[in-house]
Amino acid sequence: MSDFYEVDFLAVETKKSGDAIGIRYSVNGSTYIHVVDGGFQETGERLATHLRKHYDNPTYIDHVVATHPDGDHTVGLRTILEEFNVGCLWMLRPWTYASELLEHFTTFSTVGGLEKRLKEDYPNIAALEDIAIERGIPIYEPFQGNTIGAFRVLAPSRERYLRCVLESEKTPATASRSKTGIAEGIASLFAATAIKTINYVLAGWGIEAFSPEPSSRENEMSVVQYTELCGHKIMLTGDAGRDALYEAVDFAPMIGISLPGIDRFQIPHHGSRRNLNSDLCDKLLGPKLPSKATERKFSAYVSSAKEDPDHPRMVVIRACIHRGADVYRTEGQDFSFGQNHKSRDGWVSLTPAPYPEEQEEDA
Repeated sequence: MSDFYEVDFLAVETKKSGDAIGIRYSVNGSTYIHVVDGGFQETGERLATHLRKHYDNPTYIDHVVATHPDGDHTVGLRTILEEFNVGCLWMLRPWTYASELLEHFTTFSTVGGLEKRLKEDYPNIAALEDIAIERGIPIYEPFQGNTIGAFRVLAPSRERYLRCVLESEKTPATASRSKTGIAEGIASLFAATAIKTINYVLAGWGIEAFSPEPSSRENEMSVVQYTELCGHKIMLTGDAGRDALYEAVDFAPMIGISLPGIDRFQIPHHGSRRNLNSDLCDKLLGPKLPSKATERKFSAYVSSAKEDPDHPRMVVIRACIHRGADVYRTEGQDFSFGQNHKSRDGWVSLTPAPYPEEQEEDA
């Protein structure tokens, strides 16, 4: 049997976008199944059905990866852990580092107290931990440099992950977050939940207006994975923000990965304009092309719900196309890409997103 791979993005269809990805690949005659995130509960059920239907009715999954603790990525994984035999669950749990974090917290005096509070603050991954312990599934840390099957983890590093935990608005107040910092955090929370007016303006080829606002600390915890299968360089990003992606870019050459040059790229955070910028796009995907007429060089994929008004942002689609991408969105449909894999009855070729002549501009 020749090597093959297939990667499936399932549509996460609520008013909020999410991620649910199934992967099957064969290397040197051995086949592996690798699940990355599971969307919400309904998505997890559909993902389980999808794996049985298209991956030859497996009972065993080699690797399950929870990229970060947000519910639109983790809740559906409960179904996967409950209904399949799982070799490894890859997941970062803030409470496992409570002993070394305790000194930074002003309101806790015991490790046990801090562990309990952090589990309460991150209930989605705490639920996954409970299932894994009950079913005897080993849990491993997907830190930078670790290997998950054919994939290498490019981010997060352990140091930066712990810093994200301390800086997160989900965790109780720490000494590193002063009263001023907490006030700023509350202000940013109100700013994030306020209704913002987005104007759309015409923009010529190559012009990009990303948001200056950062992504959340939870998004910055995202596991960034890289592999090369059947000669295709693949990067999966979860909801990674700019800090995580710059860390991935800096680490890649240390393990022999040459960037830019990705062939299959998961656009982070459902196409948010807070997760990329033009410099990052250059480093990950290559320089801008001189015109629309230039030949396409790679494919980019985004999980975005039809009813989600905020994702994907036009500037993100533009930036990928500027660098030679065909961009594909879920938008209510599951899609698959791969090499040397079986064809599927009823599955048709996708039409890439058109080039947006407009992009966002904050009022």
